[in-house]
Amino acid sequence: MKIVCVGRNYARHIAELANEKPKDPVLFIKPDTAILPPRNPLYLPDFAKDFHYEVEVIIKINKMGKHIAPEFAHRYYEEIGLGLDITARDLQSELKAKGLPWEKAKAFDNSAVVSPKFVHKTQFKNLDELHFHLTQNGQMVQQGHTADMLWKIDELISYISTFFTLKKGDLIFTGTPAGVGKMNLNDEFAGYLEDQEMFKIRVK
Repeated sequence: MKIVCVGRNYARHIAELANEKPKDPVLFIKPDTAILPPRNPLYLPDFAKDFHYEVEVIIKINKMGKHIAPEFAHRYYEEIGLGLDITARDLQSELKAKGLPWEKAKAFDNSAVVSPKFVHKTQFKNLDELHFHLTQNGQMVQQGHTADMLWKIDELISYISTFFTLKKGDLIFTGTPAGVGKMNLNDEFAGYLEDQEMFKIRVK
């Protein structure tokens, strides 16, 4: 099982980090050890000082696929979840400045919060019009809408499968909207998909 993450898929998030808008989806991978175990608090590691939250819609792949055409991509997933791509931003900035890969800043242990429950896609009228948001200590800090994705879900699945064979149980983090920010000790985060609470974690 692997986690394929999409970077720079929301224009306003690209702007807030002063990044260049990509011509193709930006992809990186997290190992299964990146998943925070359910009901566990998040202990921030000591190799960085500036950890950021990034709320994202997650797609769970339901069968193996390679070189999937966009018009058939809908057959490869049934469930939608929500999660956090946790980023060691200071370490990422250092790596980017040196032209080095991001894995140490993005794929470390417990850097992926995955909602304990997923929702069948038939529960939504249109997957290209999903609202989601994140609260930090009860205050909304991020809100997104899948209509704002530069590349929609089926396009992402098709593109990703060009490079990586997708297997049952793989997760795709589809990108984060604007509003990312710093995580602090004792913060409590809750993620909502169409106003349904999907996860809640505390930072230690």
